[in-house]
Amino acid sequence: MIARLVIWALKARAGLAAVVITANLSGLAVIIMELWLSGSLSRLGPDWLRHVALAGIYPTLGFLAGVALAIRDRSYHFGWLDQGRKPTEEEARQLLRLPITITTRALAVWITGVIVATLSLIRLTPDNDPAVIAALFTFGGIESVGLTFLIVDRLIRPTIPIVAAVLGPTMHWSSSVLVRVVVSWAVAAALPMLMLIVVLGNPVADPADRVRTAIYLSVVGLGVGALATAFLARAVATPMRTLRLALDRITKGDLDVRVPVGSTSEIGRLENSVNELVANLRERQRMRDVFGRHVGAEVAERALAGGLDLTGDVRVVTALFVDVTGSVELSTGLPPEEFVAKLNRLLATVVAATEENNGLVNKFEGDAALCIFGAPIALRDNATPALRAARRIRDEVVAAGELDIGIGVAHGLVFAGDIGSDTRLEYTVIGDAVNEAARLTTEAKEVPRRILVSGSAIEDAAPHERAKWTLYETILLRGMKQPTACWTDLDPAADLSANGAQTTAPSGTADPATDRSAVVEVRTAATETD
Repeated sequence: MIARLVIWALKARAGLAAVVITANLSGLAVIIMELWLSGSLSRLGPDWLRHVALAGIYPTLGFLAGVALAIRDRSYHFGWLDQGRKPTEEEARQLLRLPITITTRALAVWITGVIVATLSLIRLTPDNDPAVIAALFTFGGIESVGLTFLIVDRLIRPTIPIVAAVLGPTMHWSSSVLVRVVVSWAVAAALPMLMLIVVLGNPVADPADRVRTAIYLSVVGLGVGALATAFLARAVATPMRTLRLALDRITKGDLDVRVPVGSTSEIGRLENSVNELVANLRERQRMRDVFGRHVGAEVAERALAGGLDLTGDVRVVTALFVDVTGSVELSTGLPPEEFVAKLNRLLATVVAATEENNGLVNKFEGDAALCIFGAPIALRDNATPALRAARRIRDEVVAAGELDIGIGVAHGLVFAGDIGSDTRLEYTVIGDAVNEAARLTTEAKEVPRRILVSGSAIEDAAPHERAKWTLYETILLRGMKQPTACWTDLDPAADLSANGAQTTAPSGTADPATDRSAVVEVRTAATETD
C-alpha cells in the first residue's frame, strides 16, 4: 500500500505538493490539538475563532507559498522522469539534495510563522503563558519539518537505482542511517514528550487539562513511537536481509547476483559494494577460465595462488609428445579452415585424454602438443596414466581417420616451473625427458602402432599397464649419446590366445615377459646432434 502511494506521488505532477501539504497539515493539527487540550483556546474568550484566524494568516500564506514551491520543485527535480530519460549528473545530485532542500525551506517558513503566530496570540490573549504558546508552536513546526524530511526521503527512494546508475556509488549525508534514526526518534518520541513537559509545566493550565493532555500525549507517543520504530526497523532489516541472502548465494559460488540499490545511505553503499564484489569475482572467474584455457587449470591455480615470483623445481615426470605426420603437405593441399578444423579435432582429443588421466597439456606447437604427467601436480605414478593417454589418443585418431600422427613418451628428471621475466611468465618443463619424447615422436611416425615409449617409462608403469607393451627396437635418437630401448603397445589382434599362448614380439624382438633387456636390433636414426 505504502509503496503504491509512493509511486503515485512520484509520478503525479502534484505528488510532491501533496507530500508538503500532508506534512504541514500534520504540524498544524498538532498545534491546534495542543492548544485545545491545554485549555489555551478556551482562554481566548468567546471570540477565539477570530483570534485563531488572525494568528493563522501568516501560516496560511507560508503554507500556500510552500505548496507553490513544491509544485515548482516537482517540475524542476523530476522533469527527466516525465520526459522518460535518465537524469544528467547535475540533475541526479540535485535529486539527492531534495529532502534536505525542502526541509530547510520548510524550517525557515515555520520559524517565521511560529514567531508571528506566537506574538499575535500573546497580544490577543494575555492570560496565556508566552513561553508555553511559543513552545507549542515551535514543537508543532519541528514535527511538521521532521515529517517533511522523512516523507520526501521516502518519496525519492525508488529513483535511487537510476541515480546510482548515473553517479555510481554515492551517498548524501542527509540520507544516512544516523540522520534517519535521529529524525524518526525526534518526531515519534522526543517531541511528544517535550510537549507533555510543556503542558504539565504550564502555570495557567487547569489540573483537568493537564491530566487530559498527559493521557493524550502518552497514548499518541506510544502509538506513534511504536509505528515509527517498526517502519525504521523494516527500512533497515529488509535491505540487510536482501544483502544476507545475496552473500549466501555468493559464498555458494553463484555469481549471477545483483542487489537492488535502494538508498544513498550506508546501506546503499553496502549494496553497491556487494554488486562491485560480484562483478570483480565474475571478472576474476572469467580471467581464471581464460587463463586456464591457455595454460591449463592446474597451472592457472598455481599462478593465482603463488603470485608473480619465478618458481619451479626438479622432479620426475612423464612427457608425452604428439605430432602430425605430413602436416606441410596437408596444409598446402587443404583449405586453411579445413586443416585447422581437423587439427582442432585432434587437439581436442589430446586435451581430453590428457586431462582425464590427470595430465597437463603444457603447450601447443603448431600441429604438435606437449603433455606432462607429474607436474605441476605430483602423481605417485605418472607413467601409467601417460601410457594410457597415449593409447587412447592413438585409438581415437585412427578411428577418426582424418590425420596420421606419431606419439612419443619418455620418463625422467626435468625442471618444471616458470621461466621468463617479471612481466611475462610461462610455465614449462625443460630436460632430457622432453627432448627424448620429441625424438621418439619422430621415429613413431614410421612405427605401425604409431607410439614409441622409452624403457624408463615402461619400467616405472604399473604391472597391468606394462603387460600391454612390448619391446620394439633400440634406436640411437638424434642428439642422444646412448641408444634408447623403444617400446610400442601390443596389437589386440595379436594378443594372447585363449589357451595362454604367447605372442612373439614384432620385428623379431624378444618377449618382454622373459627378457625386457633383450636388444634385437640397434638402428641409428640419425647421428647428428641438436
